Amino acid sequence: MIPKTLATLHWTEQLKQAVRDPLTLCQQLNINPTQLPGGIAGLEKGQQLFKTLVPQAFIQLMQPGNPLDPLLQQVLPLGAEGQAQAGFVSDPLQEKSYNPLPGLIHKYTSRVLLTTSGACAVNCRYCFRRHFPYAENSLSTHASQAIIDYLKQHPKINEVILSGGDPLATPDTRLATRVKQLETLPQLKRLRIHTRLPVVIPARINSEFLSWITATRLKVILVVHINHPQEIGAELVESLQRLKQAGVLLLNQSVILAGINDQASILAELSEKLFEQGILPYYLHTLDPVAGAAHFAIDDKRARQIYAELLAELPGFLVPKLVREYPNQPAKTPLGW
Repeated sequence: MIPKTLATLHWTEQLKQAVRDPLTLCQQLNINPTQLPGGIAGLEKGQQLFKTLVPQAFIQLMQPGNPLDPLLQQVLPLGAEGQAQAGFVSDPLQEKSYNPLPGLIHKYTSRVLLTTSGACAVNCRYCFRRHFPYAENSLSTHASQAIIDYLKQHPKINEVILSGGDPLATPDTRLATRVKQLETLPQLKRLRIHTRLPVVIPARINSEFLSWITATRLKVILVVHINHPQEIGAELVESLQRLKQAGVLLLNQSVILAGINDQASILAELSEKLFEQGILPYYLHTLDPVAGAAHFAIDDKRARQIYAELLAELPGFLVPKLVREYPNQPAKTPLGW
């Protein structure tokens, strides 16, 4: 459980208190960094490449003394991130090719993605946008108006996806203003929010957020990013209940990660726990080949084997779609089995 003094803090204060040093993280979890792959030098190398950022609420879900904790492995920098690997690049999805305006990515016909914020509440080491040029894609007032004009010129677009970074790292007043701008376009039907912030700081789902999310005419879909059943703590469950009561459709997407969730038993448990909380398993992504994350990859043969085991164990509605995203395809590609 999260200590009461932490749970009562506003999410912005919790973010300020997030751990930003890997040695401090190890110390809090009673882990000897010299016993980690690459030791202290590896931690420092990974830190140079991609800064550590882990909220205390997420740390509370980790197992002290366990260097193989599945949550810790997702956020702990390693020297392996500096090892070049063929095919692992800074822009694995070639998003620059679909970036007609600052802050807007238009890859699929009926929907666009807005990089609402370049900030996150947690730096996941496998993040496919760990090298993304957020400074070039900030949503200024001018950029926001340009996006509205762009949407008017593309009437087939009926859904806007708020992404980032993490869109919920943006203050609610700013999010509410942005959504009101989008609501003026009658072509838009849905607002989708992809976020990991409520998972690592459950207090993010507060009255300010619920106020504007329940006021919009757009159908709201919130896609959380949970990779392991251990991430579903009591505080997150409370936040999810508030979202359900607000009429928000809840989906989950995961990334299949070596040594973390690459077993059918773990993913089956995750699907069951998600469904208990009213969340439908949506996507199971293979790892995007981003530079610095090759050590998380498993091959497609193994991914298909795991997926076949999931199909045999779970009812179909609890099996997420196993997909890979290719840069030049009009949709995500199912891998099947």
